[in-house]
Amino acid sequence: MSKYPVIAGILSYGMSGRIFHAPFLETNTRFKFKAVVERSKKTAQQRYPNIISYDSVDELLDDKDIELVVVNTPNQTHFDYAKKALLKGKHVLIEKPCAATSQEVKELFDLGREQGKHVMVFQNRRWDSDFKLVKRIIESGALGDIIEFHIRFDRYRKEKSPKTFKEINQAAAGLTYDLGPHLLDQVISLFGKPKDSIKLTSIHRENSEVDDFFTFVLTYEHGLTVFAHASLLVAQPLPAYVIHGTKGSFQKNRADVQEEQLDKGMWPTDEKFGLEAVGQEGLLTIINKTNQKQIFYKEALKGNYKGLFNAVYEQIRKDKPYPITEEQIIWQMELLEKKSWDK
Repeated sequence: MSKYPVIAGILSYGMSGRIFHAPFLETNTRFKFKAVVERSKKTAQQRYPNIISYDSVDELLDDKDIELVVVNTPNQTHFDYAKKALLKGKHVLIEKPCAATSQEVKELFDLGREQGKHVMVFQNRRWDSDFKLVKRIIESGALGDIIEFHIRFDRYRKEKSPKTFKEINQAAAGLTYDLGPHLLDQVISLFGKPKDSIKLTSIHRENSEVDDFFTFVLTYEHGLTVFAHASLLVAQPLPAYVIHGTKGSFQKNRADVQEEQLDKGMWPTDEKFGLEAVGQEGLLTIINKTNQKQIFYKEALKGNYKGLFNAVYEQIRKDKPYPITEEQIIWQMELLEKKSWDK
């Protein structure tokens, strides 16, 4: 298992392939970016002249050199394509949501074990600059015991998405399955499986078939309550993270710059990659032993999705456990598929 590098292919060169996958497979010497699927427009070779652009998924899966397949096709196809890739003897890195149901997730992990291949889910937001700072603040103990944790992803997008698969009332569609996996994965990575949960979803955009608002209320042992929220109709975003504990509070705007930088063509190897702009510092408020308020501004850590790809490599080559575990993905999916309360 010491062969180097891992030879990889991407099933789509849409937004996620172009921004979140190809640049990292290309610049990380642990991987060889060999191929991508482009059914119509052939644009990938303009930036990656050495790759193969296949016309179909089957052609890429039949490439015997490819060991790792990135499944980044529309949500409702993730399960079928991941299953197909596993049966072809490939490891898979699956975009969120991994599948449409917890039963499908369990089937994929079981099939991976049967085939002797790894099933990994692309939860890149664990490597966001803002979330890395949140994690450090919590783990430092500066806030004491956490009482409330608020996490949100606000956008204002009144028009329906041109990606029609996101707007059709079908499996794994809607905002809950689009942004929910990001927020729930961050929560689960910090606090584990909740004791109980409430899910609220609703539709507000004109002629929309799918939810554009959701809130999860998650309760944990020892009194912790988590609120995870997203909406497509927020004109003035609130802080993405607000935390209250027995010793103080912390808040931080959503300010990770990696997606924007990658969209503009910056390589992950650029020294400025993943660095937040000045003025986006997190606000830490502590009540000291004399009951006085102390305020500190905390700079975010450097964001870098390369950490996820390094974890993929170490799972495949060194059999080091991938940090996004099977049980965490199952917990996430059970929350996503939970029946919504009526609003």
